Amino acid sequence: MKPTVQTEQRAKTEPRREPDYVVPEVDIYETREGYVVEAEMPGVNKDGLEITLEDNEITLVGHRRNDAVTGTPLFRERALADYRRVFELDPAIDASRISARVDQGVLTLTLPKSEKVKPRKIQVN
Repeated sequence: MKPTVQTEQRAKTEPRREPDYVVPEVDIYETREGYVVEAEMPGVNKDGLEITLEDNEITLVGHRRNDAVTGTPLFRERALADYRRVFELDPAIDASRISARVDQGVLTLTLPKSEKVKPRKIQVN
């Protein structure tokens, strides 16, 4: 799996503005059965997730709930933008068996390998 380019280079003279999307941090593991992708998306629940598969790219989008703040912000480090990340999939992944779950703001994708690329034992007659 290869992450695709996520960010644009901005000129230093450009005024700072909120990004359209925040790139979530991910961990990717390869197992015997396939790949596991864990993406941190605090503030996103099941209803706020969009996962799309087109050709050999999978796109993860997490929409945060923007709770109204009653006071005047004095200092702000967190962007109010949604999350977005795009990955190019290994052709060996069985796209029909991809599954996803979210728990406490961590999205876990399971990307199983196709049966034809998994190692198998050949029986000798």
